[in-house]
Amino acid sequence: MSLGRLRDRLRVLLRHARGCKMANVIERINPVLRGWAGYFKLSQSKRPLEELDGWVRRKLRCVIWRQWKQPSTRARNLMRLGLNEARACKSSFNGRGPWWSSGAPHVNQALPKKLWDELGLVSILDTINGLAA
Repeated sequence: MSLGRLRDRLRVLLRHARGCKMANVIERINPVLRGWAGYFKLSQSKRPLEELDGWVRRKLRCVIWRQWKQPSTRARNLMRLGLNEARACKSSFNGRGPWWSSGAPHVNQALPKKLWDELGLVSILDTINGLAA
């Protein structure tokens, strides 16, 4: 129930993120994630929170994929992020939608969890582990 409410809240925030810089988007959703981390800190099960963290990163990758708009821009940016030319072009021109592409291995490789940590995205699970310590 509460996980669904958090997802709904993040969907609303991320719906208006298409023309914004990713740093501003992360800055906007971090307080929401921190607040819910405080709510979930009593939870004993880690699996739903791991899935939620992954879902948030996938939603952000979906926003980026939509911001890139054109397949040629997507290929160029994927190559800039470390994919080889053949894989970047195949991934960009695959005809799949942004949600599918945001969960695909090529985008996960180009935009890994480490990148989101560097951009300052709050992980609910990491925040809870920090609160418990």
